[in-house]
Amino acid sequence: MKNLPWRDFSALVISIGIVGLGLGATMPLTALALDARGTGTRVIGLVTAASALGILGVAPFVTGWVARFGPRRTMMGGVWVAALVTAAMQLTEHVWLWCLLRIAFGAALGVLFTIGEAWVNRIAPDASRGRVVALYTTSFTLFQLAGPALVALLDGRLAWPFAACAALFVAALPGLALLNGTRLPAEEEAHARWQDVLPRMPMIALGAAFFALFDTLILALLPVYAMRQGIATALALLSATVVLVGDTALQFAMGALADRFGRFKVHVGCGIAVCLLLPLLPLAAGTPWLWWTVLLALGAAAGAIYMLALVACGERFDGAALTTASAIVNASWGIASAAGPLATGALMQGIGIHALPAVLFVVCALFLGSAWWEWRTKRQEL
Repeated sequence: MKNLPWRDFSALVISIGIVGLGLGATMPLTALALDARGTGTRVIGLVTAASALGILGVAPFVTGWVARFGPRRTMMGGVWVAALVTAAMQLTEHVWLWCLLRIAFGAALGVLFTIGEAWVNRIAPDASRGRVVALYTTSFTLFQLAGPALVALLDGRLAWPFAACAALFVAALPGLALLNGTRLPAEEEAHARWQDVLPRMPMIALGAAFFALFDTLILALLPVYAMRQGIATALALLSATVVLVGDTALQFAMGALADRFGRFKVHVGCGIAVCLLLPLLPLAAGTPWLWWTVLLALGAAAGAIYMLALVACGERFDGAALTTASAIVNASWGIASAAGPLATGALMQGIGIHALPAVLFVVCALFLGSAWWEWRTKRQEL
């Protein structure tokens, strides 16, 4: 990591981390505000899911915006949109208007994530790409986890909580101003078409989709699954946090393993680990130490699937294609996080609670299938 431009990396990590803090605070704040008005959980879920539609909707346009305005100015524009939209939620209580605002909010986040992920890959030395990207994803997750804690700490103490969240987003601007915009050149951005890039990254796209589904379902439905398995409510609610701890704490180690032993091998190994761990969930529920161990390992392996998908983007693409590949990753995230919970929730209600690990198993198996297909294609080309 000696050749890493630490100033740019630090500025990028801090800026995206602050965005993660704002995101982590805004999500529970939105749910709490709606619940306080007596809004049903179905509407709360709809407002929350609207962000994923924004992420999906903006993905085709990011490459063109980077070509026209440059990466740094486009990111700063995304921060301003996120801040203004969040502040606007303070001024209205109309639910459908909130849905529109959340779509715009998701679009702003889609811009920031796409360019940020491409940028960290651009500046990462190839020999240490796994560790560098792992530091980036770990930092974002840590900041995001701090968001709900910040909401709990300031609950009832702020007259304008959404305006305060908007100020958090604005705090990301100084860090973005320090970034060297020439490290993500825009000269060729308009020439990188989705049609040319997508066929080269099925494993990457499915890896991102799997983790988006995993992340959303674990946060929303794992506590319900745990309680149906006889786990006490307080411990069931803690289950999702334990998964996130495993994801956050072990990402750098997974990145180091990938740098040392081969990123494709570790990527596939993480997929196999997830497929082995998911069937253990029903068996582990009755044994506390096994339950927590499985959840920690699941978080680490699933998080590494996403982190190594980002690493693979940096290995396979550069220039315009790298930004387009990052946009496809975020589009995959938007599709999975919007549609996955709706389908899984219906299956859990229709065929039983074990539909949760079953759905995750099937999607992870598809990820492994795409890995096998890529490996077979490369062998045939040799």
